[in-house]
Amino acid sequence: MKRIACYLFIFCFVLSVSLHAQQPPFYNDIQQFKMQDSINPPPQHPILFIGSSSFTKWTDIQSYFPGYTILNRGFGGSSLPDLIRYANDIIFPYQPKEIVIYCGENDFAVKDYVSPDMVFERFKTLYAIIRSKLANVPVVFISIKPSPSRRKYWPQMTEANKMIKDFIGTQQHASFIDVYQPMLNENKDTRLEIFLSDSLHMNANGYVIWQKAIQPYLVK
Repeated sequence: MKRIACYLFIFCFVLSVSLHAQQPPFYNDIQQFKMQDSINPPPQHPILFIGSSSFTKWTDIQSYFPGYTILNRGFGGSSLPDLIRYANDIIFPYQPKEIVIYCGENDFAVKDYVSPDMVFERFKTLYAIIRSKLANVPVVFISIKPSPSRRKYWPQMTEANKMIKDFIGTQQHASFIDVYQPMLNENKDTRLEIFLSDSLHMNANGYVIWQKAIQPYLVK
């Protein structure tokens, strides 16, 4: 009996490890959102923020936009393929009245071979998925920011921003917000005082810049 119990334990352990290994990236983050929703039901028809860690770390985002109902579903490290993968989990269940996206920066940083064209195509795929079910909901894309730690990607990021901006200009109920330029100083270099010590994520001063840029585009 002891031997059978031992074999059973080993089998269950191996199965558990195998299932865990098969989970897609950020699976646990998405499950955490679902757990939060089950404990604390999200507001109906919120302004939905989705994207990477620049949103994840904006933990007090609601205080920047009083009078608006904000739901933050950013998860750190994510790239556009992750938003595409989890659209049915982090977008449609909330029936948002507006969607604000910050993503694309990690696409360049995670894989050096990623080009502006690839990021642009990824955004168009995400946009098409959103429009397949939410045809008239406003979609806002925040430009990829000039993080000091990712300076070598700035030319690619600038090109991707332009391509996305030009595309959005052809769409209805869609807006592009430029935060790239406001985050630069008079020498066209990054304002270091708006970043944390990692030169990647912003401090409160950086988020004030974003708040001023974003608020005119939010719907009541």
